[in-house]
Amino acid sequence: MQNKNSRAGFSLIELMIVIVILGLLAAMVMPSLTGKGEEAKRDLVCVQMKSLYNGALDMFKLNNSLYPSTEEGLEALTKNPDEEKYPNYSKSGYLKDNKLPKDSWGNDFVYINDDGIVELISLGADRKEGGKNEAADIKMSECK
Repeated sequence: MQNKNSRAGFSLIELMIVIVILGLLAAMVMPSLTGKGEEAKRDLVCVQMKSLYNGALDMFKLNNSLYPSTEEGLEALTKNPDEEKYPNYSKSGYLKDNKLPKDSWGNDFVYINDDGIVELISLGADRKEGGKNEAADIKMSECK
């Protein structure tokens, strides 16, 4: 027969042991997960820039024989900046829904055309030019 005063459940020591084990597991797993979110965002930005370059910008060049100038920027993919300069401009533009893509942090891409050599840049997590480590700018030419 069971004693009326005995209780079913865990003792304080058993609970403490479980908490310590969970803490140790978290201490082993967390370092490997930390920073993966930012790394994934940086990888996604590279994919976006390459897609923009190999898709819309290449179609623009195919139709118009040159890339938009730095001054015209990526906006030239949504509406014709100069009908005389670009008479073969696509009537529907070069982007789906005529919306410019944003980087992983919600910023516009920086577009530079240096005599036909195109560079796309994301300002990164800090949204400022320059930066180091996770806040560094991401250049399409440096993407893997």
